[in-house]
Amino acid sequence: MSKKIRKKSSKTDSSGTVRAPTVSHTERAREAGPSPSLAATGKSKPRPAPPASQAAGLVEGSPAPPFSLPREDGALVSLADLAGRKLVIFFYPRAGTPGCTREAIDFTRLATDFAASGTAVIGVSADPLKAQQSFRNKHKLSIPLISDEKRDMLEAYGAWGEKSMYGKTFLGVLRTTVLVDEAGRIARIWCKVKVEGHADEVLSAAREL
Repeated sequence: MSKKIRKKSSKTDSSGTVRAPTVSHTERAREAGPSPSLAATGKSKPRPAPPASQAAGLVEGSPAPPFSLPREDGALVSLADLAGRKLVIFFYPRAGTPGCTREAIDFTRLATDFAASGTAVIGVSADPLKAQQSFRNKHKLSIPLISDEKRDMLEAYGAWGEKSMYGKTFLGVLRTTVLVDEAGRIARIWCKVKVEGHADEVLSAAREL
């Protein structure tokens, strides 16, 4: 692997296309961001949490949980605002980290195709508005980035739960994507998302609805 690939910053090629960075094991740990107060210790081990989708009661065919939260520019975005359209919601661990950057860039790259299929796309994380705005501006993202600092939406959609990294257990954002149909019901749920090719797979699913 060349030194260029190991660099964390995004690059722009001669055509103006932004290429997202690759993700190393260390960078994945940064994305996960374990909380020391919630990590498992040698003295006691936290009780395992149920799968996120089970904890939230979110299943395919069920109504999408309502939400009303601010996006990176401060404007409120709600499920009601997007009624009558298909909707893709991708939940990501942390703005600006390599995997989340690549995922957001991929969904931005396909924004026109999603729009042509009658599908809106939004990204959601627990980052504050300032971080979301910086993330959008740095990578020229065109999709709304929702800030859910209180984690209400993350929990309702099963995207907040127990994670583990290097032997430690903690709570955090689970990389999850949900596709909502025009009737406001959950059509597809992707858990433990692998970023490579994911946005294209979601677009194919949206086109088939």
